[in-house]
Amino acid sequence: MNTTMDTTFDRLSALLVKDYKVDPGRLHPDAPLDSLGIDSLGTVELFWQVEDRFGIKLPADPVDLKTLGDVVRHVDALVEAQTGVQKAAQTTLSPNP
Repeated sequence: MNTTMDTTFDRLSALLVKDYKVDPGRLHPDAPLDSLGIDSLGTVELFWQVEDRFGIKLPADPVDLKTLGDVVRHVDALVEAQTGVQKAAQTTLSPNP
């Protein structure tokens, strides 16, 4: 397992803990965003931060992202499409043993 803070899941988790005061123990790929206290306005604010921190531009069309894992996969796809850098989301999104 990668121990550095460079996976999309790790980076998003750090952002949620720091800026949204989410308990790290609640952060897992299947966690619904609303269960983390992130409402629709919070989602918009989160996506603005994602654009800045990941150096990507999110599409204007809304995307239905219900879980943290959905956000990770969406961000990874955008990073790859816009920068050509592929992330290894699959390894960070596998269930913990």
